[in-house]
Amino acid sequence: MPSLQNILNTSGFKIGVELVSTRGTTTQEKAKKLVHFGKQICEQDDVDWISITDNAGGHPAIFPTVIGKSLLSKGKEIIIHMTCKDYNRNGLESKAWELSSEGFSNVLAITGDYPASGITGTPKPVFDIDSVGLLHSLSQFNKGLEVGKKKKSYLDKTNFYLGAVVSNFKKNENELIPQYLKLLKKIEMGASFIINQVGFDACKMSELISFQKYKKLEHIHMIGNVFVLSKFTVNLFHQNKIPGVVLTDSLYEKCQEAMNSSDKGKQFFLELAAKMLAIYKGLGYKGGYLGGIHTIEDYKTIMSLFYSFENDDWKQFAQEIQYAQHHEFSMFEKDNSTGLTVNKLNDVLLEKRHKTKHVNLNYSISKRFHKLLFTKDKGLYTTGKNLCEKSNSELNAPKWLYKLEKIGKKMLFECKDCGDCSLHEITYLCPESQCAKNQRNGPCGGTVNTKCEVKDIDCIWARAYDRTKYDGDIWKLLEHVPTIQDHGLEGTSSWGNFWLEKDHCAK
Repeated sequence: MPSLQNILNTSGFKIGVELVSTRGTTTQEKAKKLVHFGKQICEQDDVDWISITDNAGGHPAIFPTVIGKSLLSKGKEIIIHMTCKDYNRNGLESKAWELSSEGFSNVLAITGDYPASGITGTPKPVFDIDSVGLLHSLSQFNKGLEVGKKKKSYLDKTNFYLGAVVSNFKKNENELIPQYLKLLKKIEMGASFIINQVGFDACKMSELISFQKYKKLEHIHMIGNVFVLSKFTVNLFHQNKIPGVVLTDSLYEKCQEAMNSSDKGKQFFLELAAKMLAIYKGLGYKGGYLGGIHTIEDYKTIMSLFYSFENDDWKQFAQEIQYAQHHEFSMFEKDNSTGLTVNKLNDVLLEKRHKTKHVNLNYSISKRFHKLLFTKDKGLYTTGKNLCEKSNSELNAPKWLYKLEKIGKKMLFECKDCGDCSLHEITYLCPESQCAKNQRNGPCGGTVNTKCEVKDIDCIWARAYDRTKYDGDIWKLLEHVPTIQDHGLEGTSSWGNFWLEKDHCAK
């Protein structure tokens, strides 16, 4: 059986189908139906792989390998989703060894939705690392992980084929561009295939391909996400109940009209999915990723429609499926005759300075203060380093200096005393206190109109983008990654840890 890597490296438009894991044991009726559907999908000659989710939507479910084991012998490649919401780095490492040992080599690395309901209430989220950190870790496993402090040795190399997700259906410039910048880092950390978030706008679908060409990423396989709507998911998406997924008023009205028909909109939803598959193929995506399917009959209907289209029909479909948000920003210029982007950056993106409410006095002072204290061999850097080296304190700094740091940073940044500070990497915004997922390597995909999926505040990475743009170089926003926080430094001086080269910056 050819590997997924080999499949994606051959010509032709490839097809993957998503299975959403369910709660309970495999003896439950829902789980039985899911496995049965998975086996039916495996029997389809035109299906190239099956993808299995990991606690989708933040809800508890059977771990994807349990479902995957029953399908391994069916002759299809399987992608296992790994998310960072429920396990810390040690737990994720254990899961990685499990995957490798059980014969699963394809991994989709995802930060994950904020945890939803669980036993007796809402669980505490983990987010010890994020998708960038997870990709970095899995890439290290592929090289042979170095272990042991005194006597170095290497673990056996794994053979993970890594993928990631990008949320390209964003409304505002300050939430869209950080998504693309983070995508570059995911690729740098080892992602070879990319699946985009659910969306229903051909212009944004083409924008990702424009970005691929602009950054010369033709070696990366872009896979288009096609979600088959239903009455339930139409309302769910329209009410912003699924983080990062937007179903606009114009599409909602179209769906409502279709649902008034005798088949409750079923044919409209299946045709929409088939047309989106055709658009992705026409745009040059490597494959389509079908989600929201629950019966083999629906799959066959979609694919039958897809095969019935003429080669250029997708261009008409692209003009038809234009369900953008009001005043939605695009990274590239739009050709109004086609409804798609062209390979020319949006002039707005190239504007040098754009002051917003997020560019304030606190930011200006913080930049100057950081330059004075933490520029190597300049300003007060050497003085601070000498003070900490001589203190011999378990705080990694003199107590008076630690207290001064703690009070000042608490007042200015709502500091949580993590000891491994990322303020200077996020334009002096604290990910511990101001980000529900502690995202240090760029934004998650859960924002809607720049608002956090958990808190009613602007995403810190949208705010950081505004500040970076004001400074004149948006491309530097994520130069620092990967940042992987050392929790062993909590309750110590982050200043001292920086000067003594004990924090993540030194690593």
